[in-house]
Amino acid sequence: MIATYGHGTENDFLLIFDPENQINLTQSQVAAMCDRTNGLDTDGLIRISKLDGKWFMDYRNNDGSIAEMCGNGIRVMAKYLIEKGHQPSGIFGINTRDGMKYLAVPDEGDISVNMGKVEEIYGEIQAAANGHTWAGYNINVGNPHAVVFVDDVLDAGDLLTAPVVTPEDEYPDGVNVEFVEFLDNGEIKMRVHERGVGETPSCGTGTCAVALAATLKKGQKLPSRWIINPPGGRLIVDIDGHSNATLIGPAVIGVDHDVSKYL
Repeated sequence: MIATYGHGTENDFLLIFDPENQINLTQSQVAAMCDRTNGLDTDGLIRISKLDGKWFMDYRNNDGSIAEMCGNGIRVMAKYLIEKGHQPSGIFGINTRDGMKYLAVPDEGDISVNMGKVEEIYGEIQAAANGHTWAGYNINVGNPHAVVFVDDVLDAGDLLTAPVVTPEDEYPDGVNVEFVEFLDNGEIKMRVHERGVGETPSCGTGTCAVALAATLKKGQKLPSRWIINPPGGRLIVDIDGHSNATLIGPAVIGVDHDVSKYL
């Protein structure tokens, strides 16, 4: 079996093309392929299939667990479909566990994806890491995010273990945690610990959560636009007056790997 490497702002994935839905991957198989030491060292895996005749993104985290979707990953999947000749460039949809997402995919340059509604879930939450505790925002982007604002993103420490987020019953399936620093130039710097993965160079849904939280933190009204800088690169998030987010950023397709030995 062949898997193709790809990344969006260094948030990286293996992509397996399975339009006939003939490949059944177990959690342990995915974890082995993505393993940091003995595998191919990626943040996750995308099985590209079809559902009711439409492209479907079957996304798995680094540990093999199932996730709703991935904002960087869906751009990489779209780039793969264009580069491999399975889909013409332009505007088209990809179905996910969080519903249909529509993308604008040029032949070259940044890809835009409509991420859907970004919503604040009311109620106080706290995130603790590296001996610090911060109050934050509980944001839903189809998957859960706890967003906290810090003086310096390095205050979060090495993020080798998951931050402790309370109340725990808000997140029965775990939560992605973003640490956010406002920069003097009006842009944002961020780090993220993704559930089932660990710290990653970037997180597409996380940047959308950060954009809404930053708007709330600054007391601004929608629509808003934020330029966000995770360690892996630069992303733009637009949120319209109805809280619908558009994520804009690059995607890169790399080399193929034979992953048969992991199955």
